[in-house]
Amino acid sequence: MSRQPKKPFRSGEWFAAPHRSDMAALYLERFMNYGLTPEELRSGRPIIGIAQTGSDLSPCNRIHLELAKRTRDGIRDAGGIPIEFPVHPIFENCRRPTAALDRNLAYLGLVEVLYGYPIDAVVLTTGCDKTTPACVMAASTVDLPAIVLSGGPMLDGWHEGELAGSGTVIWKSRRKLAAGEIDEDEFLQRACDSAPSAGHCNTMGTASTMNAVAEALGLSLTGCAAIPAPYRERGQMAYETGRRIVEMAYEDLRPSRILTRESFLNALSVVTCAGGSSNAQVHIMAMARHAGVELVPGDWSAHAYDLPLLVNMQPAGKYLGERFFRAGGVPAVMWELQNAGKLHGNCMTVTGKTMAENLQGRESRDREVIWPYAEPMMQKAGFLGLSGNLFDFGIMKTSVISESFRKQYLSRPGQEGIFEARAVVFDGSDDYHDRINDPALGIDESCILVMRGAGPLGWPGSAEVVNMQPPDALIQRGITTLPTLGDGRQSGTSDSPSILNVSPESAAGGGLSWLRTGDVIRIDLNAGSCNALVGEEEIARRKQTQPAPPIPASHSPWEELFREKTGQLSEGATLDFALKYRAIARKTPRHNH
Repeated sequence: MSRQPKKPFRSGEWFAAPHRSDMAALYLERFMNYGLTPEELRSGRPIIGIAQTGSDLSPCNRIHLELAKRTRDGIRDAGGIPIEFPVHPIFENCRRPTAALDRNLAYLGLVEVLYGYPIDAVVLTTGCDKTTPACVMAASTVDLPAIVLSGGPMLDGWHEGELAGSGTVIWKSRRKLAAGEIDEDEFLQRACDSAPSAGHCNTMGTASTMNAVAEALGLSLTGCAAIPAPYRERGQMAYETGRRIVEMAYEDLRPSRILTRESFLNALSVVTCAGGSSNAQVHIMAMARHAGVELVPGDWSAHAYDLPLLVNMQPAGKYLGERFFRAGGVPAVMWELQNAGKLHGNCMTVTGKTMAENLQGRESRDREVIWPYAEPMMQKAGFLGLSGNLFDFGIMKTSVISESFRKQYLSRPGQEGIFEARAVVFDGSDDYHDRINDPALGIDESCILVMRGAGPLGWPGSAEVVNMQPPDALIQRGITTLPTLGDGRQSGTSDSPSILNVSPESAAGGGLSWLRTGDVIRIDLNAGSCNALVGEEEIARRKQTQPAPPIPASHSPWEELFREKTGQLSEGATLDFALKYRAIARKTPRHNH
């Protein structure tokens, strides 16, 4: 007896087309030209989409061109019909002016494919930073059964016997270059040595963080996120993912049953304990809003600050992706949280079981990499939300605050966690690179470097440019880190304790627009405040009499539309008009002829 789905498959509206045999013929006939048969498409079996994010233009996700073959095998063996299709490429390293422009564009394209074509369920292939939120956002808007298949990190990079983590090695090497310890050829070689195989960043940068988030949300099979791309287990996971999505199609297990406030709070906890990327704040907020889940910027401080750092992985720690995988990966981190009573274990997942059921027996055996919750690497290692007269919301990743930074800025007797610094303001990264070594700026240990014009409107897209290093002269004296603040983002592979994602940005009239070099900024981590010590009357005078920072013109139709429709980083930088569209696949589109 053939299986019956919990709900009729929507593909039947195309290939059976009740009362419209002419339309069924039209929908069927062109699929015949590469060898599919009417019997397959009209069999009542689910049509499973494979949302292919891999391409030559997306090296971090290129592994999916191969993994899709195993995914197809799993879909076929479980009784589904696979149909693979492309997703707009996103490549963090190479896209100019920033890949942040492409997350929302990929989201829009994927929504239209999933809604407008005869797809009953979908495998979302992810890897590079923004492919994960783009795919998850689209899956929520359409609300078809969906499962995330990560491509996995690269193998560990090595340079002259030392671990070379993708991204992290670049930020460390540019300090060595400024100090005169290496030359440009050595700089390039260090960077190239960090990328030894297929896969995304092998550090706990934004890519590893966002794939860990997908698993923490319950959207991936248990253990999926951390498997290195070249490992045999990655192909095996692709096969099992293909099998499972067919069962999800029959069960009608949709994102709306999995994505809840509790599952998002689980994700916040995992990001903290893993030492994850500050970019997670933007993307998690965007995914939650598209899922219709109430999440507010303050949840980062309320639910993800007072948690420990457990994962000893760059940039907050020592090791890279291979060791993290062998130590147990994301399930081992969540096991620690669950046993400490810090996890919502009753959340539904794509396995059809609760998260608590998935985590049974997942304790780590490698305590150099995944530390016990009771004996962590660092206490209170989460993301601290800040506000004040310069912005309504900014976020600081505290797990990368070094001992030297803490001693210099956060350890004054009676003023622990509080410091004041003289602002040196830059209008975009070109201005920073042109002037950072200008002796006239007088930059010393008492300064904070401020980057404005780097947000969704100002860049446009929001750029990873806030992790600014000190002038060469200071680095040569051994001062490798200054406080930094900005209305853009920074790479998730950076070890800079910056104040990031400041909202509203300067281009939207935020406080950075009136800030001037020489103003003193007071930062109080205890109170979660950040204020320029400038009087209200002076602020009002500046707003009236001084020109706003320059905003570059849009250079493409999408840049113009992005600026018109995109919100601030604090709210996920979403296309706000799109938030009202949810579960749109419940109604089948009208016929096209």
